[in-house]
Amino acid sequence: MDLLINGVTRQVDSEADTPLLWVLRDDLGLTGTKYGCGVAQCGACTVLVDGQATRSCVTPIDAVAGQSITTIEAIEADAVGRKVIAAWVANQVPQCGYCQSGQVMAATALLTQTPQPSEEDIAGAMTNLCRCGTYNAISAAVRQAAQG
Repeated sequence: MDLLINGVTRQVDSEADTPLLWVLRDDLGLTGTKYGCGVAQCGACTVLVDGQATRSCVTPIDAVAGQSITTIEAIEADAVGRKVIAAWVANQVPQCGYCQSGQVMAATALLTQTPQPSEEDIAGAMTNLCRCGTYNAISAAVRQAAQG
C-alpha cells in the first residue's frame, strides 16, 4: 500500500488494518509520533490527515490511503506549524515533552482551520492529555501562535 507521508509517497508492506502509529514508528522510523494509551484518549499519537488532527493509534492504514499524512517530523515545513513551534519554545511549554508532538499537531490543525480561535475553540480542540499539567502554557502558546 502507498501512503503519502510528509509529502513523500512511501510504500508500506503491512496489513490494511494495521494502526497508522505502528507503521510510522516501526516500519518507517518516524518516532516523533508517540504511543500513549492505544485507545485514542490521550492524543500523544496525533498526526494530521488532510489537515485534520487524527489519533493514529486507532486509525488503520487503509483508512488513510490516498490522503496526505503529516507527522511532527515535517510540521515546520508548514507555515502554521512553524508559528506553533516558535510559540511552544517562547512559552517553554514542554516539561517531560512526551505528549508535546501530539499537542503541537492538534494546535496546528486548530489554527489552520480557525486562525483566530476563541478560548472555547482552544479548549474544544486541545483535548490531548498532559501528565505534567502544562495546559495553561499550551493555551498561551496557541494564543501567541494565533497572533503572529
